[in-house]
Amino acid sequence: MTLDGLNAQQREPLTPATLAAVVQAVGEQLDVDVRDAVMVKFTNNAVFRLAHAPVVVRIAGSEAMRQRAPKVVQMAAWLAELGHPAVRLVSGIDQPITAHGHLVTAWQTVPETGARPTGHDLAAIIRMFEALPPPPFPLPTWNPFVEIWQRIRDADGVTSAELAFLEHLTAEVQQRLRDVRFALPPGVIHGDIFAGNVLMSPDGPVICDFDSTSIGPREWDLTPVAVGKLRFDYPGDTHSVLAADYGFDVTTWDGFPVLQQIRELKLITSVLPILNTNPRIRAQWRHRFDSIRNGDTSAKWTTYS
Repeated sequence: MTLDGLNAQQREPLTPATLAAVVQAVGEQLDVDVRDAVMVKFTNNAVFRLAHAPVVVRIAGSEAMRQRAPKVVQMAAWLAELGHPAVRLVSGIDQPITAHGHLVTAWQTVPETGARPTGHDLAAIIRMFEALPPPPFPLPTWNPFVEIWQRIRDADGVTSAELAFLEHLTAEVQQRLRDVRFALPPGVIHGDIFAGNVLMSPDGPVICDFDSTSIGPREWDLTPVAVGKLRFDYPGDTHSVLAADYGFDVTTWDGFPVLQQIRELKLITSVLPILNTNPRIRAQWRHRFDSIRNGDTSAKWTTYS
């Protein structure tokens, strides 16, 4: 049995109809009105903002995400106890929630200002994680390949040749990581710090998404913004500000090319389990995959819609 009591064969795929049913079931458990819920995103997780209650519903979109749900809850509760600027779970109900065989977490809505996080904001969040004491629960050791391999195994809607390419590249990069010597001391890392995981509240930046939190190299928390500068047409140069504020430019470190490849593999494989059920992201996935397969390091990517 999996954590939620159902195996993968019994769990319905996350189609629009299934998502609606899961949100409805969560609403009944929370006793809140879920009419007119707005889908914020549907990639490795499906996220809905409720229109009639200050609640955000987050549905795990793959086996890798389902396995991490208990850690996400523990991490959020711990940061709340410490008073750190992080999203808060909806109280009064045990989490994660099970709905139609899927694992769900429910969060208090953060009032947003519409501002975009600056490099200073992101550096402050990274330093916050750097200053955390040892957590009162076990965190996994950083190993990004666990989820990459899991998503390759759960792929739905790609050819055997495409999977073979991803398998070969993943094994190659995994081997290269063994030769990397990190420059910064390890510790608690968020694992996915970039503008998309920081909400700008009236009181300042608030971090969310603890799926990748672990004990690992500090360089990894600096990598998403650096890769964002290289691969995406984001406004402004957040990376340079972050590097200057933090005091270390990860792109000038000799291990960065390997971390960049790992980050790009994560950005490609994260949606493999839902390519069939969310066809809107297929064109962008194809663009990303082809640029990696063709060795095109200058191709610019856009966010999954």
